[in-house]
Amino acid sequence: MAVNLSKNGPALTAAYKEVVDEKSNTNWALFTYEGNSNDIRLAEKGDGGLEELVEELNSGKVMYAFCRVQDPNSGLPKYVLINWTGEGVKDARKGICANHVSSIANFLKGAHVTVNARADEDVEPDAIMEKVAKASGANYSFHKETASRFQDSGPQGPVGSVYQKTNAMSEIRKTNKDNFWAQAEKEEEKRRQEERRKANEERQHLERERKDREAKEAALREKRDKERASQIDQQKKYQQKLEAESKDQEKQRWEAEQENQAAQRKAGRRGESVEKVNEAASLISQRAVNPREMFKQREQGVTPADLGVSSAAPASPQPEPDVGDGQSRCEYEEQEAPPQETWKEEAPAANLYVEETAHEEPAVVEETNSYETTVDESSDKGICARALYDYEAADDTEISFDPDDLITGIEMIDDGWWRGFGPNGHFGMFPANYVELI
Repeated sequence: MAVNLSKNGPALTAAYKEVVDEKSNTNWALFTYEGNSNDIRLAEKGDGGLEELVEELNSGKVMYAFCRVQDPNSGLPKYVLINWTGEGVKDARKGICANHVSSIANFLKGAHVTVNARADEDVEPDAIMEKVAKASGANYSFHKETASRFQDSGPQGPVGSVYQKTNAMSEIRKTNKDNFWAQAEKEEEKRRQEERRKANEERQHLERERKDREAKEAALREKRDKERASQIDQQKKYQQKLEAESKDQEKQRWEAEQENQAAQRKAGRRGESVEKVNEAASLISQRAVNPREMFKQREQGVTPADLGVSSAAPASPQPEPDVGDGQSRCEYEEQEAPPQETWKEEAPAANLYVEETAHEEPAVVEETNSYETTVDESSDKGICARALYDYEAADDTEISFDPDDLITGIEMIDDGWWRGFGPNGHFGMFPANYVELI
């Protein structure tokens, strides 16, 4: 940026005119900047000459001094411009202020000597006065001239000549002198070539070092990149392992939940099975006639009609026994056994069974023989049903089965008891409410 001389222009101009005016006692003025700006202001002025001016210079600022001195040769007034840049000024500031020197010189016109100073040694008054004396151009004073220059100084000597006699030895020495300088030039050229060669070798050596250093740095970077990639791979593997373990734990948790739910459903089905068993036992206990004894009588050829017994409705139901989850079906059957024995004792007394007609006897024989018929011998399965609950045969006239077993060749001989082929191929009776038709 350009220097600003207009902000404090009147004060600057007044100080300059006082220094230039020979009638004024002020013989020096010092200018500097306002802070870090480019505005010039008047720092100080005085009448003590160079000695007083030098004392006001600050080593931490850029300053401009204009001083009036007396020429030691002619005694005439001379003007000195000092561009002071202190040693404590920052380099950036020095570069900016260096562009202002010409503008300051144009403002402080008439300077005979310009001094660019950085240290106290550059502004010694004696050194400045010596420069002023050399710049005066004439080492005399017209006030001291005398008439002696016009006086006769006596006879003058002969006029000299520039002619010289040719001297062979002198010519030889001159030739040797030329050879000497030629040799000196050759040696100087040789020295320069040697310096260039050494500089080239040094440059190549530095280039090789640089390449080696770059290669080592590249290898080191590659090694670091590989290590980082390895760490990333290990981290990924560890993360995958954690995810796999988490999935396994989640799967085990899900399987455990499924097992718990299955156990709960099984317990529910078991409870339903127990309720069905209780219901079947209640129905059986309500019957006045034991179907097993009825089938035995039918096999012997006696029908209930012959005995004069009508198929009346079953007696009123008895209170249903409370069978808990922990009570097995065998225990329940043991509890139901006494009523069956009582029924067996009452059946002959009531004369419930009579002989069947002649045309029905072959069928009875056929049914008797069918107890030993297996599933493999029957070509037609007939009516089929799927077991809902498990049932254990009380004797050889009944069949045993588990839930979901298939029972084929069903004969619906009674509302509560049917006959059919069990899973093992044995033919016998089973409770009808333990299965469902398919």
